[in-house]
Amino acid sequence: MASGEGFLTDEQREVLKIASQNAETPLPSPRLSSSPKSPTSLLSDHQLKDPAGGKAPTCGVGVRHVRRSHSGKFVRVKKDGAGGKGTWGKLLDTDRESHIDRNDPNYDSGEEPYQLVGSTISDPLDEYKKAVVSIIEEYFSTSDVELAASDLKDLGSSEFHPYFIKRLVSIAMDRHDKEKEMASVLLSSLYADVISPNQIRDGFVMLLDAADDLAVDILDAVNILALFVARAVVDEILPPAFLTRAKKTLPESSKGYQVLQTAEKSYLSAPHHAELLERRWGGSIHVTVEEMKKKIADLLREYVESGDTFEACRCIRELGVSFFHHEVVKRALVLAMEIQAAELLMLKLLKEAAEEGLISSSQMVKGFARLAESLDDLALDIPSAKTLFQSIVPKAISEGWLDASFTTSSCEDGEGQSEDKRLRQYKEEVVTIIHEYFLSDDIPELIRSLEDLGLPEFNPIFLKKLITLALDRKNREKEMASVLLSALHIEIFSTEDIVNGFVMLLESAEDTALDILDASTELALFLARAVIDDVLAPLNLDEIASKLSPNCSGSETIRMARSLITARHAGERLLRCWGGGTGWAVEDAKDKIMKLLEEYESGGVVAEACQCIRDLGMPFFNHEVVKKALVMAMEKKNDRMLDLLQVCFDEGLITINQMSKGFTRVKDGLDDLALDIPNAKDKFSFYMEYAQKKGWLLPSFGSSAMEAPPIATAS
Repeated sequence: MASGEGFLTDEQREVLKIASQNAETPLPSPRLSSSPKSPTSLLSDHQLKDPAGGKAPTCGVGVRHVRRSHSGKFVRVKKDGAGGKGTWGKLLDTDRESHIDRNDPNYDSGEEPYQLVGSTISDPLDEYKKAVVSIIEEYFSTSDVELAASDLKDLGSSEFHPYFIKRLVSIAMDRHDKEKEMASVLLSSLYADVISPNQIRDGFVMLLDAADDLAVDILDAVNILALFVARAVVDEILPPAFLTRAKKTLPESSKGYQVLQTAEKSYLSAPHHAELLERRWGGSIHVTVEEMKKKIADLLREYVESGDTFEACRCIRELGVSFFHHEVVKRALVLAMEIQAAELLMLKLLKEAAEEGLISSSQMVKGFARLAESLDDLALDIPSAKTLFQSIVPKAISEGWLDASFTTSSCEDGEGQSEDKRLRQYKEEVVTIIHEYFLSDDIPELIRSLEDLGLPEFNPIFLKKLITLALDRKNREKEMASVLLSALHIEIFSTEDIVNGFVMLLESAEDTALDILDASTELALFLARAVIDDVLAPLNLDEIASKLSPNCSGSETIRMARSLITARHAGERLLRCWGGGTGWAVEDAKDKIMKLLEEYESGGVVAEACQCIRDLGMPFFNHEVVKKALVMAMEKKNDRMLDLLQVCFDEGLITINQMSKGFTRVKDGLDDLALDIPNAKDKFSFYMEYAQKKGWLLPSFGSSAMEAPPIATAS
């Protein structure tokens, strides 16, 4: 074909044909190609020339980079066919804005542009803490140890398990004894299987570090946490050496250090400490002492009906509380006395239980000893109780299921059968008096009854009986017992009587704890309350402690009482630790007292004012009535308040003790009162002299209350 301008030669067409054929198939690697020349090399060998003989402007350039314009000239275009005059641009032109059509059949979501979305980064520890709270709460409601262990395993994050221990114990500390016992049981179950020994140790270290913060919200935090530590040692999930090592890491002034000291000296060094700690919160069966007593009573009554000794022994064994078998002994003996037909059955049961080793010798002796101590009370319901008991003891000893040492120990006991007849009679009388007081709430009548007995040397025994009976009652009776102590003090009980009574209580604290689960804590509250009510001075606690043996549980009770007294807002808390009548806060009571006195001063009736004071239900706080009445009399220059105090005293509404406290508080504030009432000291001297004449105050009050004040007549 003839060549002309704008046309290719035959040779050039052949080269283009070969190049286009090779472009349609993958090109082999130049190194692996078996042909002597690749298509690109062929193109470079045949340079394109202008048919007119002129050199083309694209000399040495591959054909695929050459385009011919409409004018017939060859022009070089951009790589990949992008741009250039007369071209369509490259296949995907990024210079233009692209739009993705979601309706396109070839739509790919991966081609969508990315969009950054902000999100909160969660702390794994915070998530763990939230999760374990729900596990703990569910456990406390279901008592399912296996479920709690499974949930904790499923949660993962085992490196955070020390926080679980801290959370579990801190929540249980602010709950009832049931939850405290459940927490200890769960820790023992999780030990080694779910939580490693090192994690248990680290969890308790965290608790000790947080003891100061826990003490702000939990009144008795030091003692409760000490019990958890001691229980962990007894349950062998903490080594005894933990206490010594942990002490070295804590400052001596910290609450955590106090926790370790309390655990070591008060709980782990006490006689039978393992037994006491195992049942401190109701025993390892997750029930309270009251529930356990009910179980024992039920199985004994079933035994009376069936007479099946083997079945009864099996039920006793299934209770799983070998340390509490003395209760079985005591209740079996009481049933034998109550139901004459059951006596032989009960003695048979006790004999077989002893011979099988089901009830140990020490538990048998404890059961008999406890019954011997309560014979006076039991005789009120079963007149022949003492006679029956005296017949059972020698039979049990002769048959070999009661140790012969029981008779010796019972004779040495100050409350045993060898007691003086006069003392036994006194105990019977005061038990009746106390029961009547709990029913009537009549303090003046009780005082008259005690005076009629005419045995002031037995006052400490009365105090012991009063508190022992109150310990096994509700908060109402506990509050009444504290109020009564405040009324008895000064009027007929000396401080020495009070001290000796508490010494007797604390000496028998371990025996009391066998019947009353939280006896130690309750006794500490009675002691602390006595100090707040000024029945005892803080120094009297040292005097009581000096009369006790160093290792007895009573020493720990005194330490607990000191801790309660030094706590924040101790006065207000202890005044209403058992409800305080209506349970009002001190400031609320003060406001009510001020209002009732203002109403009386403005023309009220004496009887109505007395009723309002009585309705307050806080006789231990009547010294505030005395104080405010005296101050109001000074401010208003109106001695009508003295008439109210006279009626209150005559009716026994305000005792000498409360009068003395009220006058003493006014005396202590006389310097401040004198700034507003110039003749405050003269007025007070007159009121004091008047009160002594009327019998509100003891004659000795003046010498201790005032230092030679001028006695003046009221203006």
